[in-house]
Amino acid sequence: QVQLVESGGGLVQAGGSLRLSCAASGRTFSSYAMGWFRQAPGKEREFVGAVSWRTGTTYYADSEKGRFTISRDNAKNTVYLQIDSLKPEDTAVYYCAAGRWGSGSPQYDYWGQGTQVTVSS
Repeated sequence: QVQLVESGGGLVQAGGSLRLSCAASGRTFSSYAMGWFRQAPGKEREFVGAVSWRTGTTYYADSEKGRFTISRDNAKNTVYLQIDSLKPEDTAVYYCAAGRWGSGSPQYDYWGQGTQVTVSS
């Protein structure tokens, strides 16, 4: 089992920044990809981006390039999602997940509980 705990969400004004964290523990997860997803009210969960624990390689959904930055700190077993120039439409619950490299939810086996991000205009 892999346990994932997100933190760092909150209420922020449009134009601001947030850094979300995802702390991982449990079985060896160094071979996993770590993905970030978000789900806005009334919408389906959507892929934001992912990072490889092993290589640090990242990739992002086309719509998120530029404002979202994913990184990892192997020593802390933590993955980060930096969001800049926040917009009200970024309001959502943000989830991290561990699984196979890809952008589809079914490719990820383990999920955190999510952290709420609310952006006010």
